[in-house]
Amino acid sequence: MLNHQSALDGVFHALADPTRRAIVQQLARGQASVSEVAKPLGITLSAVVQHIQVLEQCGVIRTRKEGRVRTCRVEPKALALVEQWVAARRGSWEKHFDRLGAMFEEEIKAKDRK
Repeated sequence: MLNHQSALDGVFHALADPTRRAIVQQLARGQASVSEVAKPLGITLSAVVQHIQVLEQCGVIRTRKEGRVRTCRVEPKALALVEQWVAARRGSWEKHFDRLGAMFEEEIKAKDRK
């Protein structure tokens, strides 16, 4: 459980940055070289490399070097951790919202009776 939590923490940390989310969004459309990833971001290539390292360390993306070109791709398993975490909490959140909605309905009915 602790290892799973640590992995999840790493993914959330990596995805907390808007530049890294943009990189993941771009790579979700297909693999790309580091220079292709950098083009639409408007930041230096070295900054992109640092963001890619963070994403790779937590397992959100994988890179492969062929010659002088480093290619990046999304690793779905890491993103599945986030999806599972959210899904596990969705039921609880929905119950709380249902109770809150019922409470509001009772309050409205009570006001209508006055």
